Amino acid sequence: MDATVETQAVTHPLEPLSQHEIAEAVAILRARRPIAKTARFVSVTLNEPAKDVVLSFKGDTKLVREAFVIMLNNEDGKTYEAVVSLSDRNIRSWRHIPGVQPNIMLEEFFETEAAVRKNIEWQAAMRKRGLTDFSLAMVEPWSAGHHGIADEKGKRLLRTYTWTRLSPTDNGFAHPVENLITTVDLNTMTVVKVEDLGIVPVPEELGNYSNTDVGTRDDLKPLQILQPEGPSFEIRGHEISWQKWKFRIGFNSREGLVLYTLTYRDKERERPILYRASVADMVVPYGDPRPPYYRRNAFDIGEYGLGSLTNSLELGCDCLGEVRYFDAVLCNARGEAVTIKNAVCLHEEDASLLWKHFDWRTGKTEVRRSRRLVISFIATVSNYEYGFYWYLYQDGNIELEIKLTGIISNGAVATGDEPPWGELVAPGVYGPIHQHFFNVRLDMMVDGQSNSVYEVNTEADPPGPANASGTAYRAVSTLLRTEGEAQRMVDPFKARYWRIVNRNVSNRLGKPVGYKLVPGENTVPFASPDSSVMKRAGFITKHLWVTRYDPAERFGAGDYPNQDAGGKGLPLYAADNSSVDNEDIVVWYTLGAHHVARPEDWPVMPVVKLGFMLKPTGFFDRNPSLDVPAPHSAHCGQHSQP
Repeated sequence: MDATVETQAVTHPLEPLSQHEIAEAVAILRARRPIAKTARFVSVTLNEPAKDVVLSFKGDTKLVREAFVIMLNNEDGKTYEAVVSLSDRNIRSWRHIPGVQPNIMLEEFFETEAAVRKNIEWQAAMRKRGLTDFSLAMVEPWSAGHHGIADEKGKRLLRTYTWTRLSPTDNGFAHPVENLITTVDLNTMTVVKVEDLGIVPVPEELGNYSNTDVGTRDDLKPLQILQPEGPSFEIRGHEISWQKWKFRIGFNSREGLVLYTLTYRDKERERPILYRASVADMVVPYGDPRPPYYRRNAFDIGEYGLGSLTNSLELGCDCLGEVRYFDAVLCNARGEAVTIKNAVCLHEEDASLLWKHFDWRTGKTEVRRSRRLVISFIATVSNYEYGFYWYLYQDGNIELEIKLTGIISNGAVATGDEPPWGELVAPGVYGPIHQHFFNVRLDMMVDGQSNSVYEVNTEADPPGPANASGTAYRAVSTLLRTEGEAQRMVDPFKARYWRIVNRNVSNRLGKPVGYKLVPGENTVPFASPDSSVMKRAGFITKHLWVTRYDPAERFGAGDYPNQDAGGKGLPLYAADNSSVDNEDIVVWYTLGAHHVARPEDWPVMPVVKLGFMLKPTGFFDRNPSLDVPAPHSAHCGQHSQP
């Protein structure tokens, strides 16, 4: 059963802006500032209150509601930020942010494609390739990045690549139009450059993937997920309670889903773990150095905005079971409120064993099945889909799993040509090697706001009288005292993890309570340190960063990475080397997927998963899931084979 959570009156400082509030913020700006007709509203989102305001809120405090607005004037290319008070209908602040380009808006994507299709030079290049039905062309915009090119300085640009469909419903990504690159000035919405680097035959093999096109296997029996008594969670506005967890969700155009004020009830006490968690930045660097590819380094969060590109989950079977949905309310470039129906999915799912033991002496078995709560959203960024899944478990574990699927960004190659920077996935279709890096911002609050981070490595004891057998090894903890010390890399050879502790709170064994960050699959960047992408995406140079909390430090690549030269974000945040010992800290974790394309990724890619876990380590006095009920399903023990 599916249901969308109804919009309720604002009852908490962290409730996302409603349609009415977005309209009010825009109306206040228009009434009190000379907003040009050429201005675009990049985003209108909740201006999150100060942390102490949120944590001290008891429900009877007067709510102060503010909107944070980013605007772009296409006439002069200037970017502005405003904070609008919805409570007293005033503009609290208004400032010009010089020398930046805000993220690219959805409307700009559509307008760019239309501008390219009308361009005479682009049309001539298409005709040279025998392509005359321009309505079938797919003009895919990509951010321009920053490469020190003089005639690009100060301009708001998009670069586009072209694919074509053979019919209106065809998968156009099967037919790349190689070596045709078009650059568009977004402020004037005109084509400023068409590059034709040589004709390569357009692959003609179809790459369609629906059941109608490829057929359907007929040996799959139905699998039903039923919860006849409904789900175990409770929803109040955007606050969710499930088992012993309680938290709030938010949503904005840049990060998409945000989790707030995550607590776990332990012995009737609500114990805080996280104040705020989100996937705050990402970048996708490609490894082919040739002109059609080396500038494909999309910052999908900072340059486009995952929230703006989020799927409406009513359009497919993305979640199963007793599902509840939350709508997302954003704004378009004209400042009008836009609702993405069913943007966030909430449901429970079985997660295999929680714990088990068979006592062979007594013949008694105790087993518990794990159930987890899933909070998820999916964004489509041109050819790729990114699914973000936060899991909460009954034993206190927290997990983020990112699922990558969709269609690889490809190119065409001539017969016999096999570039070393990628792989053929179909006749004439080439998939360049690339990586996907995500930066997760974790505003930690383990049993309070003063936390510290230890790196834990396992080391073998040296041979000697105390280790005569040569089998001794131990976990060694090292306190990361400053932002400089807390820039670290994963190391599976040392079983490395990081423990976030509150040294002001002890468990019954006299040890500081804590949670540990356990890395999953990861990789390192292969671009050279002096490359443009490495300068702009400094957050990918380390897997772990720890910074002292600053409300202005929100994004791993900085506030405005679009066409920025670099040096912003985490390298700048950590440059003052502040103390992070027993402080209000933010833990930033970078994780990466390394994608060497394969034929099995074509024409649509099976899901690739990566992620990490936060696991209690001394946070509880014992296994917190001992009280989970034993399974009593009618299916247990049935259908045993003779």
